[in-house]
Amino acid sequence: MILPPLLRLLSRKIHLHSSFLPSSSESRSSTKIKTLDFDGQYVPEAMHHIPPTPSMAAAREESENVMFGALDNLFANTKIKPKDIGVLVVNCSLFNPTPSLSAMIVNKYKFRGNIRSFNLGGMDCSVGVIALDLAKNMLQVYRNTYAVVVSTENITQNWYFGNKKSILIPNCLFRVGGSAVLLSNKCSVKRRAKYKLVHVVRTHKGADDKAFRCVYQEQDDDGKTGVSLSKDLMAIAGGALKTNITTLGPLVLPISEQLLFFAKVKPYIPDFKLAFDHFCIHADGRTVIDELEKNLQLLPMHVEASRMTLHGFENTSSSSIWYELAYTEAKGRMRKGNRVWQIAFGSGFKCNRAVW
Repeated sequence: MILPPLLRLLSRKIHLHSSFLPSSSESRSSTKIKTLDFDGQYVPEAMHHIPPTPSMAAAREESENVMFGALDNLFANTKIKPKDIGVLVVNCSLFNPTPSLSAMIVNKYKFRGNIRSFNLGGMDCSVGVIALDLAKNMLQVYRNTYAVVVSTENITQNWYFGNKKSILIPNCLFRVGGSAVLLSNKCSVKRRAKYKLVHVVRTHKGADDKAFRCVYQEQDDDGKTGVSLSKDLMAIAGGALKTNITTLGPLVLPISEQLLFFAKVKPYIPDFKLAFDHFCIHADGRTVIDELEKNLQLLPMHVEASRMTLHGFENTSSSSIWYELAYTEAKGRMRKGNRVWQIAFGSGFKCNRAVW
């Protein structure tokens, strides 16, 4: 997907636009300074206006630009016709208009009338793997067809204009982005496939109240809506990761590593470098990447794709793991037989993994 250069974020422009907003508190001012560090990522057109114009029409336009741009590239590169698609799964957490985003795509590309379409919302950054899992399950039911998974997030109507620091943080993190992925169970296209989906492992910690509320959409005292991030977020993510690894380990680790891990004589972190060649860690922020690099005992090269995605595009939510895979391909590092581990976290709280 190629976005127009005019949507690139420039520090001087954000500083100018912020001066037209209501007077900022100290917390907003300090957070605004951090926002200025991310010079060059993309924000929607509505946020380039003075003052910003986060209307429903502008939000629809953002989603259309991202989704249609990604799908145009997908159909052009694969030579697949829209009417060949049998399953469509779209995920976007915070923007769910009527008609749905999936219906917008069906209308734009004139998909056939019996398409199985789904629209997933409210699941945050890990929902891309959930959408992938749904598409995989649908392909197990409906044979000899194609499935498309479109992952995006909408910034236009979800930029926070208040002063509560825990809700301001997402303004510094999230930027425009999206991806479109083609899956198939057709034997005739097996030779053309770049990857084979081997495992999807999902962990949900929503039964725990702290985990449930650590990423939470709410209104501040002034009635302004945004998504707050809890101080417990990293600890909760660590717990979800541990549970997920316990489930994933037996599926991918060599027997020697499994014996050491499950012996429980002392705390042992499996060497996942023995199981995977490439790691696509959701580009949520520098701290998340740093912690996973340390806790999983990875090398700098293993997290390079995540760091460069964060540097070039910031947090594009559920689509970031596909930016990272594309980065790895562009660097010429992908080889036949290589195994890829996609790692994503999201509200609820969820930790999801895909293995290719």
